[in-house]
Amino acid sequence: MTLTDARLAADDFATDAIDIDQLAEHGYVIVPNFLPRSQCSALYDYAQQLAPQAWQQAGIGRSDNYTTNTAVRQDKIRWLSAQEPLENAYLEMMDQLRVQLNRELFMGLFDYECHLAHYPPGAFYRKHLDAFKGRSNRILTTVFYLNSEWQEADGGQLVIYGERGEVLETVLPEAGKLVVFLSDVFVHEVLAGLRDRFSITGWYRLNTSIGGLVDPTS
Repeated sequence: MTLTDARLAADDFATDAIDIDQLAEHGYVIVPNFLPRSQCSALYDYAQQLAPQAWQQAGIGRSDNYTTNTAVRQDKIRWLSAQEPLENAYLEMMDQLRVQLNRELFMGLFDYECHLAHYPPGAFYRKHLDAFKGRSNRILTTVFYLNSEWQEADGGQLVIYGERGEVLETVLPEAGKLVVFLSDVFVHEVLAGLRDRFSITGWYRLNTSIGGLVDPTS
């Protein structure tokens, strides 16, 4: 079964699996089984079979400040596109979740962008924020994991920190698990792992278009 074949099942997960109250109260939520194993496997197999040239070295910053720095970030990424059927199925599902979040939390989320992320063994992403207050239209971060049979000893955990630097969560990147958190609130990092680690990281954004240009540089 592919994600495209299972789209109706995905509709149910997208609308029912998120604890909206948890997200509203704490600013983040962890959903252990957002998608069933068959759909995770389809996405995992798809990511694994992509040619090397389909990936690019991930960077930090945006626009004129964008740069690659492997001392900070070592993953490779591929932005999802509606032109690829499997990628589009995931994008459509997450857009349904956007509608639900807007309906229940009045967040005014305008669109969603996301990429596949591949962390080879030993790769990491140091502590960072996904957005800075007043300087980005990224509102909610989502991370969805594709890795089957992942164990604590494999490493690669997502660590989420509180406002005083305390560890709030250490998340094992297990297949089917979705993490959602406020982009400009939670500092987080990805620890080095011992295995190839695949995920899909995305952001729900506000509409800050000017003169028809969405998300203009500043």
